[in-house]
Amino acid sequence: MAREEKCILTNMCMVYDGNRILVQDRMNPDWPGITFPGGHVEPGESFVDSVIREVEEETGLKISNVQLCGIKQWTHREGKYRYIVLFYKTDTYSGELKSSDEGRVFWIEKEDLKNYVLAEGFEGMFEVFENDKLSENYHWFTNGEWNVENK
Repeated sequence: MAREEKCILTNMCMVYDGNRILVQDRMNPDWPGITFPGGHVEPGESFVDSVIREVEEETGLKISNVQLCGIKQWTHREGKYRYIVLFYKTDTYSGELKSSDEGRVFWIEKEDLKNYVLAEGFEGMFEVFENDKLSENYHWFTNGEWNVENK
């Protein structure tokens, strides 16, 4: 049995200020809607450095003191690769908020999240960000359909 597999590494960060959270209205037609900023880990880049870079590129904010708070993962339907999203959160940031080509970024109150069109699956991901007893948003494909469980 092989002990290694091809994977795609990405990140996502919940920047918060009290009860406010920074969200991004993604413009990508493959995964549109409200989510948190983030992106791909570059080859040779640390996971922490990648989330700091991605948040700055997409929001203009320089974050620090990031805390790993969970993961999302799924394997391609045909087993070609595993896709892993490392979840981070922080309340330490500086700079001026500005949107990017990825989408418009803005602050909302946590309780107002339900009033927005969320990116597919984001509601389950948000639960992992918020609940210290959860650490994984796991997706698997079986019998022709996707299944999701927070663990």
